[in-house]
Amino acid sequence: MATERLGIVLSTATAAPPKEFVELGRMAEGNGFEALLVNEGRGDALACAEAIALGTSTIKVGTNIANIYFRHPFLAAMSAWTISELSDGRLILGLGISHRRMVESLGIEMHEPREYLRSYVQAVKQGLAGESAEGLFRPRRAGHAVPVLAAALTAETARVGGEVGDGIMPFLPSRSYLTELVAEARDAATEVGRDPDELDCIISIPTFVSDDVDQARSAARYNIAAFARLPNYRRQWRRSGFAEEVDAMQESWRGKDRRAVAALVSDRMVEQVCVFGPPGQCREQLDAFREAGAGMPVLAVSPVNADRLDATRAALTVLAPR
Repeated sequence: MATERLGIVLSTATAAPPKEFVELGRMAEGNGFEALLVNEGRGDALACAEAIALGTSTIKVGTNIANIYFRHPFLAAMSAWTISELSDGRLILGLGISHRRMVESLGIEMHEPREYLRSYVQAVKQGLAGESAEGLFRPRRAGHAVPVLAAALTAETARVGGEVGDGIMPFLPSRSYLTELVAEARDAATEVGRDPDELDCIISIPTFVSDDVDQARSAARYNIAAFARLPNYRRQWRRSGFAEEVDAMQESWRGKDRRAVAALVSDRMVEQVCVFGPPGQCREQLDAFREAGAGMPVLAVSPVNADRLDATRAALTVLAPR
């Protein structure tokens, strides 16, 4: 029986069909992973989680994350309740704001997104408890508890997870900044009379497994460079102590040369934000994230001179929990 808490996240932005996600779910389940989560890139994260749930029997399934602007909270609560019932209580629901440019490109306006996240998490939890204000959603029975976690890149969103959610789901913080986010969530829970020890922290970590450390580090730099286009992550990294690198990357992106941007990512940044290298080194880095406050690290596998799905399958084997 594995004692380490470890999950893996799949991206709907990949070319893999949902049936492939189900197969990966079975593989992760057989190798002792606690959870297989799905992010909402170009597909429906909740639908994918349901498919994985129906194709497995013990592994937890869920979203990392589901976009709060894509669904009314009433629908999110109903969908989450349905998946939780179908999976006998294996659902983890991660909710987040996403990115302004993408959301507004769909004609959706973002007004005070942090406050909307707060009210959305509250509404979903009320719906799951049969307390929908509309009086429409009443589970036939108490059902299973569904942990609802808030995506947290800032102290403010971490506090949402502590005050009204069941924890936080950070992405791309440095380990030192992760500790700050966890502390904010715990402080917020304490201030409203909740038990901070009941909060979870599920963090998705870019993961690059390879016996060639230099190639793994290079792939990690290239990955970080892509996210440096997004203001939310740039702000987080500045708070993490990487202002110099972020300023240089932001300026370099004007030339639209991702490799040039990647060259500006420091070794320190890769070491603080990612998991990379041979399996033994990756395990040590995962332990460092746990020491920084991660309740369950989640592998976001990217390839190192390989196909993404092949890299994911390999990571499911060589990094299987012990």
